Amino acid sequence: MSRNRNLLIRGTALTFAVAILLLAGMRAADAHNVLVSANPAAGAEISSGPSTVELTFNEPVESGFNELVVTGPDKTSHWENGPTTVSAEKIFAPLRPLGPAGEYTVAYHIVSEDGHPVSGSYTFKLTVAGTGSPAPVAQGQAAVAGAPATEGDSTVPVWVWVAGAVVLVAAGVVIARRVAR
Repeated sequence: MSRNRNLLIRGTALTFAVAILLLAGMRAADAHNVLVSANPAAGAEISSGPSTVELTFNEPVESGFNELVVTGPDKTSHWENGPTTVSAEKIFAPLRPLGPAGEYTVAYHIVSEDGHPVSGSYTFKLTVAGTGSPAPVAQGQAAVAGAPATEGDSTVPVWVWVAGAVVLVAAGVVIARRVAR
């Protein structure tokens, strides 16, 4: 009987040791999508407004909630002219003809293929005023630049996984001690 108990204790300890080593060796998924190019480019100075904004990421973008917002020099007027579309690692948004000269901000919020949301923004400068007018203000229009996580955000912080591992290890120690008695 004591030999079986010894084997059970050793097997339990070995199982938990392997689990700890596996969990300790795991890294959080830190390879999220990164913006690799844009048209118009970040910091570009252009004399006429583009008809679309195109962003290219290093990995495919999930179809679904993806948003591209272009605001004018007044930081409130919107210049998008339709929904954002996705094609593999690229997202596109049609633009209205741009208006006043100045700095325009392109803000994006995408969902990586691994399900993680990625947000960012950059600016470009229109050097010659265009003849366009901004889009009418839509009620509840959200700004995406640096948007904080919302209730619908499905990411799980790393500390939750670490806490779960600690609880499992503690439970294993308690079980091993009780079996040893």
